[in-house]
Amino acid sequence: MGLTKQYLRYVASAVFGLIGSQKGNIVFVTLRGEKGRYVAVPACEHVFIWDLRKGEKILILQGLKQEVTCLCPSPDGLHLAVGYEDGSIRIFSLLSGEGNVTFNGHKAAITSLKYDQLGGRLASGSKDTDAIVWDVINESGLYRLKGHKDAITQALFLREKNLLVTSGKDTMVKWWDLDTQHCFKTMVGHRTEVWGLVLVSEDKRLITGASDSELRAWDIAYLQEVADLEEPEPKKSKGTSPEIQDTQPEDGALETDETPEDRILTCRKAGSIMREGKDRVVNLAVDRTGRILACHGTDSVLEVFCILSKAEVQKKMDKKMKKARKKAKLNSSKGEEEDIEVSVEMTLQDEIQRVTNIKTSAKIKSFDFIHSPQGELKAVFLLQNNLVESYSLQPSAPAPQPVRTSRITIGGHRSDVRTLSFSSDNIAVLSAAAESVKIWNRATLQCIRTMICEYALCSFFVPGDRQVVIGTKTGKLQLYDLASGNLLETIDAHDGALWSLSLSPDQRGFVTGGADKSVKFWDFELVKDENSTQKRLSVKQTRTLQLDEDVLCVRYSPNQKLLAVSLLDCTVKIFYVDTLKFFLSLYGHKLPVICMDISYDGALIATGSADRNVKIWGLDFGDCHKSLFAHDDSVMYLQFVPKSHLFFTAGKDHKIKQWDADKFEHIQTLEGHHQEIWCLAVSPSGDYVVSSSHDKSLRLWERTREPLILEEEREMQREAEYEESVAKEDQPVVPGETQGDNYFTGKKTIETVKAAERIMEA
Repeated sequence: MGLTKQYLRYVASAVFGLIGSQKGNIVFVTLRGEKGRYVAVPACEHVFIWDLRKGEKILILQGLKQEVTCLCPSPDGLHLAVGYEDGSIRIFSLLSGEGNVTFNGHKAAITSLKYDQLGGRLASGSKDTDAIVWDVINESGLYRLKGHKDAITQALFLREKNLLVTSGKDTMVKWWDLDTQHCFKTMVGHRTEVWGLVLVSEDKRLITGASDSELRAWDIAYLQEVADLEEPEPKKSKGTSPEIQDTQPEDGALETDETPEDRILTCRKAGSIMREGKDRVVNLAVDRTGRILACHGTDSVLEVFCILSKAEVQKKMDKKMKKARKKAKLNSSKGEEEDIEVSVEMTLQDEIQRVTNIKTSAKIKSFDFIHSPQGELKAVFLLQNNLVESYSLQPSAPAPQPVRTSRITIGGHRSDVRTLSFSSDNIAVLSAAAESVKIWNRATLQCIRTMICEYALCSFFVPGDRQVVIGTKTGKLQLYDLASGNLLETIDAHDGALWSLSLSPDQRGFVTGGADKSVKFWDFELVKDENSTQKRLSVKQTRTLQLDEDVLCVRYSPNQKLLAVSLLDCTVKIFYVDTLKFFLSLYGHKLPVICMDISYDGALIATGSADRNVKIWGLDFGDCHKSLFAHDDSVMYLQFVPKSHLFFTAGKDHKIKQWDADKFEHIQTLEGHHQEIWCLAVSPSGDYVVSSSHDKSLRLWERTREPLILEEEREMQREAEYEESVAKEDQPVVPGETQGDNYFTGKKTIETVKAAERIMEA
């Protein structure tokens, strides 16, 4: 044994099963000169570009590690700004798919990104309460705007004036003069978080959405021109401290605080539009033409409004006037001839008119829309259940009816995948969730079959790979034929969840374990098919092992002599398969064993528990060889790599880890998932691992030929941890934040720190 054991590195190979993730927003992008056909959606750390017409993914903008939280296309349609969970921003070219520009200036997730009209500047808002204006052309930060007390929800440039308006969860709307970079007005008219903000009518009106049913409208009058005419007294110097006093609203306080800076503009509340939704506004937007306004809450309804032009409003008012005159004439005394004075009030409802609602098939997470010159409105939605839907609408029609034009559904499940299996030839992957079973081609990652099922918990390919079996939450076994995609049979196997399945090594049958405290043995059989002359696959139960506790997991030993059964009382009991007599009890976990596996030679059994530990036991005497603290949360799945004593574990702590059961070494951690991992499957060849997570993604990992040396791996781990702690230290980002002009060094890295250390030594 002179040589150290050689391990091979597994690397991330692909993210699939994901249509769009919840944290960011969906946007239309222009590709190949086509508007309204392609959409960009956040997909964990990546951005996927989907073709709505074909339902195909045509481009992936590769992220690093951080989840995408915000998307904004540039006005010329050539670029996409992408904001991430850690506060970084990257600008991708939609032509090349490269993200060559990176902006590091925020300390927390990006919540808002908006370009100015020409696309030369980008305003970002973040959970860290700052807004930053970036110079896209020179790839540098211009200035940081501090003043909000909570996350920024929106930041918008004005078209004509060098101003920015921001809204926040601190209930404030702030106006910033970008020439002096300070806040000259704080609107305090909202009593709750301001979730949405749009400018309409040539920036003369601001509409806000908050935590109630009211969309508030504010009229904005720009006073620079007016003030110059009225009074020649000297203007207040612009160099006042950037911390303009934030007047807190008292009961019935003014809608805005009056400061001498009202020279620039005044805001007057113009009224409200009542939404039908009773909850908070989640997204509020206006299309590029400024004609259509739309918003949604936490439900599945988008409310669409039309903003009428001055001429349309005038026409409407004339009609109203005619009506009023007619009425007045009728009511007045007969004889009088002179004109009767009538007046009609113009309300906000006369200017902003409700068009219709678009009802989607599930809760809306985000939306985007385009109003075409032909008058058609195209709206696209990212839904909460891993689905993209698009609708078309003619807002000017007498009774506008939304029509669903496309949906992207095949490439993912509507709910979390709870079980994964590989076919015996390593080519097909099965994934099953609460509503369907999908079969994927591992090489192309295309979904080749989708079959409706009940809530799936466990699965396997029947030997021969022509059928699959799944076990469900209601205790049923469901058998499917892959060629036809048909459900062959549903068998009531257990009263309560069927938690676990184990195929017998002789491949003639399998065993099931359930919440009804029983283990059942089944044989495959061929039965006469009513519909054809052919026989079809079925199963018959042969034996039952009754226990005192719920069964969580079952595993056959490779020689089929022993059966391991994990119970709710935190023990694992080993029985002889032929007599069902008790052989061993593995006792030591503090919480139930959720997952376990037996090595190919039957020598070892590894158990993973909700107590976060993995224990390795000898199967001859049931002695515990080692207890490993494996994950920072429950160990959800465990599987040996075929023909080895190496095994993988998946945890609720978002990590997959590989271990050596002989040396008790942690070999490598596979990071990538952003939420708890429910299950994994190792291919029969050991070359592939596939995993599923609450982040809705399935991930494929591939074994490379690259040797992995533990000492080097540990060293890299330490450097990564150090790098992370260094990067958290404050970095100057915009000019004037610290002395010296070298303000755009970005995040500190090991390289820069080492360089600094070398200089100090010299």
